[in-house]
Amino acid sequence: MELQWIIVQRGDTLPRIASAHRMTRELLAALNPEAASQPYLFAGQMLRIVPGTGRRYAVPPGESVRGIADRFGLEEDILRQANPEIAGVVDWVGRCIHIPDSNGKTIVKIQGEYGYRELMRDIDKLENQFPFIERGSIGTSVMGKSLPYVRIGQGPRHIHVNASVHANEWLTTAVLMRFIEEYAQSYSTHKAWNQFQTERWMQETTLWAVPMVNPDGVELVQEGVVNQHSHARQLLAWNAGRSHFTHWKANIRGVDLNDQFPAHWDEEAARRGMTTPGPRDYAGTAPLTEPEAQALAQWTQQHSFAVVVSLHSQGQEIYWNYRDLEPRESGLLSRRLAKASGYKAVKLGGSDAGYKDWFIQEFGKPGFTVEVGLGVNPLPVEQFDDICVEVGMLLAELLTNR
Repeated sequence: MELQWIIVQRGDTLPRIASAHRMTRELLAALNPEAASQPYLFAGQMLRIVPGTGRRYAVPPGESVRGIADRFGLEEDILRQANPEIAGVVDWVGRCIHIPDSNGKTIVKIQGEYGYRELMRDIDKLENQFPFIERGSIGTSVMGKSLPYVRIGQGPRHIHVNASVHANEWLTTAVLMRFIEEYAQSYSTHKAWNQFQTERWMQETTLWAVPMVNPDGVELVQEGVVNQHSHARQLLAWNAGRSHFTHWKANIRGVDLNDQFPAHWDEEAARRGMTTPGPRDYAGTAPLTEPEAQALAQWTQQHSFAVVVSLHSQGQEIYWNYRDLEPRESGLLSRRLAKASGYKAVKLGGSDAGYKDWFIQEFGKPGFTVEVGLGVNPLPVEQFDDICVEVGMLLAELLTNR
């Protein structure tokens, strides 16, 4: 193995570095046990790497480059791009080559982790590739990050979906973005999406997505406070001195954004019993004190959404009711969504102040909280592809007006 050294940059994490250098996270950790024992990496730290030690393939006699590409479900040009040192060579027999992921042509992919930088990069790429996609901002976070929205469709029926309200549920952002990309790709190539006609979606509906409601919190979960974070001292105090933030759900001021909406907020705050900021369950001093919740509520009031969905994790459940204020069609629609996704429609009680609670109370229209995946947050990225299918089918059913 030919060892090389790299210098850690601000925002680097072990999963991101491993992905960038085509290594397994286990090998990267084994080469850098001291770094692997830290909760987060320090900018300026030096790590040992062995580039290109991911999925490898020894080309046997008689196998062409096209044949290798077909075997691994790739386009030939993608395979050649992944092996630039021999891209122009005709015969690869006897070579040890790198096999990229089969989703190499997709824009939205998880390269270790999916955070705010990846989101903004992918929105740029989607907007450039698909001119019918519109982007904008609903406001800014505590730390001044823009809260982007993505709009696709031109129909009279308006639907809203948001994700990453909770910081350690960042996988939901990538899932929502992947669906938008697949929808756009199907429409632009005039192909059905899993037998759904995207032309019909485009004509009948307008989908408004806010993929990351809590970008400061997502960054905290993924990168910690090690690199001169402006809120480091206060965050460590709220986190009981723990330097790891993977369990953090709240925004950067320690307020749970899904307990921030004016739907029996005082009862929810009393039920939670949290009187100080922290990783989760602190509802704040009043409804809508946090800029992220304010922005989402004000933006929702400016649109006439027929239905809203808030993606969370985990549990594979769909919550559809709120204090018997939901419209009659909510129960039937929840069962349709459950059948499409394989999730369970659940009538939930004893919970207030969430986004879908407030939407149902305020507008009397269907609102849903969808808990994707199974396990402990942050969910393992290995679940990404399966969750994309499940959520994709749920959203497809929602977009198909019956």
